[in-house]
Amino acid sequence: MRINISRKTIRDPFVQKVEELSGQNLLACYQCGKCSAGCPAVDDMDILPNQIIRYAQLGLKDELLESRAIWVCASCMTCNVRCPKGINIAEVIEALRQLLLRKRKDHVEIKELTTAEKEDVPPIALISCFRKFTS
Repeated sequence: MRINISRKTIRDPFVQKVEELSGQNLLACYQCGKCSAGCPAVDDMDILPNQIIRYAQLGLKDELLESRAIWVCASCMTCNVRCPKGINIAEVIEALRQLLLRKRKDHVEIKELTTAEKEDVPPIALISCFRKFTS
């Protein structure tokens, strides 16, 4: 995949919206990878937490919003604690979820889950699913 980086890309409205919702400066991340190294959910992610930040920095909206990783994140805040730049990565991931939920798009349709499946789903995933019904 070829990516063109320009001022236009990093000033994209998508990048600005993620920064606004998360309250984080995406450009502060220098890709040390400490967030990914400590993430307990990383084995189930298609892109790593540091890659989520990089994709957001580059304005790769479609790739980010289609990734499974933003739904796999357990919001345990390990990434936040490990970041030497103080970036709250979990908030960035939550901002990405919010962008989709505001469009009423979700990774899981709660109404389609059986009772047994609901018992196996992490509580944070259920909370995220229900957020779209509150406004």
